[in-house]
Amino acid sequence: MNRTKVVVIYGGKSAEHDVSLKTAFTVINALDRLYYEVVPIYISPDGVWYENEPVEGELRRMEELLPKRRSSPPEGPAASMGEVIGRVFAHSSRAVAFPVIHGPHGEDGTLQGLFELLNVPYVGNGVLASAVGMDKEMTKRILDTEGIPQASYVAFRLHDWEKSASACRDLVESKIGYPCYVKPANLGSSIGIHRCGDRREWMEAVEDALRYDHKVVVEREVPGREVQVAVLGIDEPECSVAGEFVREPEFFDYDAKYRRGPLNMRIPASLTAEAAERVRDYALRAFRALNGSGLMRVDFFVTDENEVYLNEVNTFPGFTMNSMFPALWNRTNGMSYAELINRLIRHAWEKHARKQSISFCPPAISIAPKAETLEPHEMAAGKERGGR
Repeated sequence: MNRTKVVVIYGGKSAEHDVSLKTAFTVINALDRLYYEVVPIYISPDGVWYENEPVEGELRRMEELLPKRRSSPPEGPAASMGEVIGRVFAHSSRAVAFPVIHGPHGEDGTLQGLFELLNVPYVGNGVLASAVGMDKEMTKRILDTEGIPQASYVAFRLHDWEKSASACRDLVESKIGYPCYVKPANLGSSIGIHRCGDRREWMEAVEDALRYDHKVVVEREVPGREVQVAVLGIDEPECSVAGEFVREPEFFDYDAKYRRGPLNMRIPASLTAEAAERVRDYALRAFRALNGSGLMRVDFFVTDENEVYLNEVNTFPGFTMNSMFPALWNRTNGMSYAELINRLIRHAWEKHARKQSISFCPPAISIAPKAETLEPHEMAAGKERGGR
């Protein structure tokens, strides 16, 4: 059987590097070797690309995802990227990229742009949805135009902070107040995010958030539960039932998500029928507004009064066996983790095939001479000279 080559790309120059390894481990083990040839590509924290041997059996330890010792390591990101891409994609018409890098340099449109230049099919959102969905401020701006309710927010940059931290503080205190949340604009997994109850906590939180990005978003706290839905598809996306984590801490930070063991999910979430319908409607509207394709998890706050506020979108959400996204689809229609992966790969091929019909050539220009056009007075003069 002529198997499809699935190139799983993981690691990356991101604070979510270790999260990506967990995702890659799960995805690789779930790919059916009867239909897929699995080629792992690891990107180190300093951006160097490594191609590992195809994985035929099951990975037993995450350490197997790391590159083997080599006598002549690549000289840097550019040289290693060209070397790896040339070997993996040059002579294969049945190769599809499956990027499982969370955060910057993988989920933000940069890697997607590379695949577009290479004309390689890839799993997940395109350049626009990835770039806008990664930037929390830009996401909010787009969704504001859709009339989707969100928490009040302000954003400022490192330059603004260095120029006048007090002006940034005054802006936040006049428009947002406490308690509030400080977030790096371009990062996920709750890294660098802080709940702030007063000015001192807020100043410390901003300094920490600016370590991970040079733009921060500050949001007013919305008292309520966080619920999540999963969106899947391209032109006619589908939305799962809503889910939530039970007994979560006051702030659901990185440690709670990835270091304290399995989390207790409640699927479907405890919502009224009206609130559940609004959540699904807003999620699908956000997916379309951002030009989503493939997958997206959309997170909401639901208050005790059943008000619904969109919190954020995740263009490549947590994707291990214990993650909310696959669990939501399993409880919605019984879809298994392996079936979910198959569907995402199918969407990648469909999106790629459709793009091949786009013409990148200008319309043909006729070079035949035009018939001369005469003005009325010229036509009359011609008749007088014996013309017809």
